[in-house]
Amino acid sequence: MLKHFIICCLLFFGLEAGAQTVLPTDTMADRAKATRVINQKFDDAYLQTARLSTFGNEYGHPVPTSLVADLAGNFVLFNTPNSRFGFIFNPRVMLRLLNTRGAPVKAPSYMPGGTLYFRLNRDYDRPSFLSLAYSHHSNGIRGPSLNPDGSFNTDSGKFTTNFYTLTYTRGKHTDMGSLAADRYESLGLELHSGLFGTGYSEGLKDNYGFVRVNGSWMYNLQRQHRDAIDPQKTMMSNWMRLQIDFMYILDTYNNYGVSDYQKRLNIDAYYYYQLPFMQNVALMLGGGYRGQDIYNSGFQDSYAFLSVGVAAGVSFASPRPSPKERE
Repeated sequence: MLKHFIICCLLFFGLEAGAQTVLPTDTMADRAKATRVINQKFDDAYLQTARLSTFGNEYGHPVPTSLVADLAGNFVLFNTPNSRFGFIFNPRVMLRLLNTRGAPVKAPSYMPGGTLYFRLNRDYDRPSFLSLAYSHHSNGIRGPSLNPDGSFNTDSGKFTTNFYTLTYTRGKHTDMGSLAADRYESLGLELHSGLFGTGYSEGLKDNYGFVRVNGSWMYNLQRQHRDAIDPQKTMMSNWMRLQIDFMYILDTYNNYGVSDYQKRLNIDAYYYYQLPFMQNVALMLGGGYRGQDIYNSGFQDSYAFLSVGVAAGVSFASPRPSPKERE
């Protein structure tokens, strides 16, 4: 009797142990696959929130312009389902063709940088992630930053600053049958190396603003359509987007009060519309107010503006199969 009981116990625990050696393997494989799917979805979210390139004109500058371009390259150096991280090298160049005698181009704003992304949760319908960015901002000129009277040399003076930005972003994806929407909200803190007495041009201290808070709200709408090659299939393509961005300078800045928004606040809103034959490109209409100009040595200017043109970038994803086609 005892012998039979021992044999039964050995068989039971042996089977149980065997089951435990197989079950975790299957579970781990399934979880690893699920994690790779989640990472891939978040990689798409990183790209969708990447900066756009714009080309057109802005009206309202103190010096009128004929053409304005804000060219943001997005070189995806690290983007894999095997990691929750992503990294994009994103150099940026801003150009202004002035509507004055000779149609000169003021010294461009050169802004090379990179952004590291980190996934915080596992819900790709409600993604949450951090990004840490480094940027260098220069006008490529070596002349003295200050005039003899102590004012900033806006014609031939050197402009340089380096800054880091830590941003928290959360989103929400909603399927609505023939429509789908993606919403993202971001809040970030921007710190310039001038706070530590390095990496900035003479004359910027106390006149530029080395501590800033940035924010963004974006609503992207996609719509369903028949595939041009196989009408039996349906695809989802970007259709419209509304985006609002703001920046506020927090630190000591030319003796302006903390609540003096006319010199501390930058805010703009843009509407993008993609026609059916457009891929990764959209028509653009927007405007806003700049308490401090974003164009290198023009930082002392404050003005309202209207912008018209086109936009392009990796954040305008190519057409993809509709949800029912992916099932």
